[in-house]
Amino acid sequence: MPDSVVIIPTYNEKENIERMIRKVFSLPHDFHILVIDDGSPDGTPEIVKGLQAEYDGSLFIEERAGKQGLGTAYIHGFKWCIARHYDYIFEMDADFSHNPDDLLKLRQACIDGADAAIGSRYVTGVNVVNWPMSRVLMSYFASVYVRFITGMKVQDATAGFMCYKRKVLETVQLNKVKFVGYAFQIEMKYTTVKHGFKLVEVPIIFTDRTAGTSKMSTSIFREAFLGVIQMKINSIFRKYPEG
Repeated sequence: MPDSVVIIPTYNEKENIERMIRKVFSLPHDFHILVIDDGSPDGTPEIVKGLQAEYDGSLFIEERAGKQGLGTAYIHGFKWCIARHYDYIFEMDADFSHNPDDLLKLRQACIDGADAAIGSRYVTGVNVVNWPMSRVLMSYFASVYVRFITGMKVQDATAGFMCYKRKVLETVQLNKVKFVGYAFQIEMKYTTVKHGFKLVEVPIIFTDRTAGTSKMSTSIFREAFLGVIQMKINSIFRKYPEG
């Protein structure tokens, strides 16, 4: 059985999902894919299920009723992957903003000693393509803000392109992860660090989607802004067993 599985959350990604699945399966390492679909009305799950016969035993889908948030999708996926004993568990968007070729770099970083690897847009400057300057600045300074509040030495705290070793996800008490939107990514990294795990940033180039519709909203940013302060305060009263 392959040691690596890529979790791809979807909501209305019919323009991207088949190309993404075929691209991941074309890579020189054997990856499995788990799609977590939150009730897409555009036919995304039907496309995935149509491909399962072609990729039998390698492509999986979990369907949930309605939009329940990115964080809960990943928590659902993490638990599914832990139960099946994958060693390397990835987060990746469906829209090609994350280059699937970089999965190999993230996996190698974990093989080389990291407990979790971040596909980082900012560790070597600002590596973002096709974003308006307002969004680049918002994202960049969000990470500056997170570093200031938490003390976490991560350049891209909001990154959603990740590889976790299974032991990290088994340790961090997934049921205690509170945030469901943008702040989920910050909370996962912060909790990983607080448990004593080694986080490594791997430089990537992030390219904004060219097909489909972005799921970003001001409410997601608001959750992140206020959530970071709440997360830091809560951490003062919480014990984090060493991983």
